[in-house]
Amino acid sequence: MADVRVLVLDDHEVVRRGICDILDRADGVEVVAEAGSVAQAVRRADAVRPDVILSDLRLGDGTGLDVIAHVRQSLPGTHVVVLTSYDDDEARTAAHAAGADAFVAKTAGSAELLKAVLDAASGREHGQHISVGEDELTARLTPTERRILTAVGDGLANKEIAEQLGIAEKTVKNHVTSVLAKMGLKRRTQVVAWATARRAQSFRG
Repeated sequence: MADVRVLVLDDHEVVRRGICDILDRADGVEVVAEAGSVAQAVRRADAVRPDVILSDLRLGDGTGLDVIAHVRQSLPGTHVVVLTSYDDDEARTAAHAAGADAFVAKTAGSAELLKAVLDAASGREHGQHISVGEDELTARLTPTERRILTAVGDGLANKEIAEQLGIAEKTVKNHVTSVLAKMGLKRRTQVVAWATARRAQSFRG
């Protein structure tokens, strides 16, 4: 049986190298690439087409959501395991809704990390996987916030959304800020990435 080919993405070099060392020492796993940013990860994933991407959620030029969105569109055979902190519940929820295959805590030992990678590659659910759907992720949004979420996901600017909904542009801005906070996101580009991933999932389904 061929080794599981892994790309490791973390913007902290010491952490990234430690993870690579753990995986390289394990039987049945091969680290084929590593990256320190979303941009690097996308380029290298396209080049090597790994079986699994092990990705941090919070990165200097974006988040793991951006990587997940790209994978779901361009690399359907690649699985994504997300590294999380215990205080990342909202971000984990967003990552799952975007299509993450599994989660593993940054405090996990080498055996747990390895199991998460192998489980994701084989399609088995890992113990850290969080079963949460899109409805739960957006459950706290008001009807207006849901409409704004859809519009932002379609790539509309605040001015265009204001014209579409017949409300003030400043009101739209306030709603966008609320949507981001409730979804555990920081930038509207992450909403676009999330929406893109949801459309890709619906299309495949």
